[in-house]
Formats: sequence, structure tokens, C-alpha cells
Amino acid sequence: MNASNTPFDYFPLILMFIVAAGFVVFTMVVTHWLGPKRKTKIKLDTFECGIESKGNARVPFSIKYFLVAILFVLFDVEVIFMYPWAVNFKELGALGIIEMFSFIALLLVGFYYIIAKKALTWED
Repeated sequence: MNASNTPFDYFPLILMFIVAAGFVVFTMVVTHWLGPKRKTKIKLDTFECGIESKGNARVPFSIKYFLVAILFVLFDVEVIFMYPWAVNFKELGALGIIEMFSFIALLLVGFYYIIAKKALTWED
């Protein structure tokens, strides 16, 4: 096995990046050059699933949607941490069980806090 690398060893990798970048540039230039150039009011109008656009697209959403999404991701990621514990359950022993119960307790404290603050209630 050769311990010293020369710049020539990286030539295939550099060549691959050059070919990939060249393909992207070539494709973008050719499609722009060959594409239609007739811009009319109808073609420049917004189109969404065959339904006519009505009003402004920048309508504000209720913060409840974002709050529920963030809380879902938060608790979903925390539950993912239980998988490695379940895989190594026998090797961790009693200390592993104590740590997991403390983790679940902390998770439940956070969940209780969310319920106490009424973060998941939709009615105002």
C-alpha cells in the first residue's frame, strides 16, 4: 500500500467534478437557448394544480401550526434516543435502566409543562 499520495492520484476525482460541473452548465445553457421565449400575461401568471389563484399567497398562518410541528419534532427526536438504549439494554444493566427512567421522567416533565401552558389547545 502506497503511503504517499501524489496529486496525480486525485486526477480521476478532479476529472469527475469537472465533467459533472460541465454537464450542469452545458444543460442549463442549452435548455435556455432552445427553450421558448414568448412571455405572455397568461404564461407569467401563477398556476397551482389547475386552480385559479385567489388573493395573496402571503396569508399569515396561526402560530399553533408551527408550535405543534416544533413540539412533534422535539418529542420525536427524543424518542429516537430510546432506540440505542433498547439495543444495548442487557449490557447497560441497572445503571442504564436508571438513566432511561430519568430520561423518560424529564420527557414527561416537559410534556406536562406543555399541557399546563395549554400549548396544544386550538380554541382561544
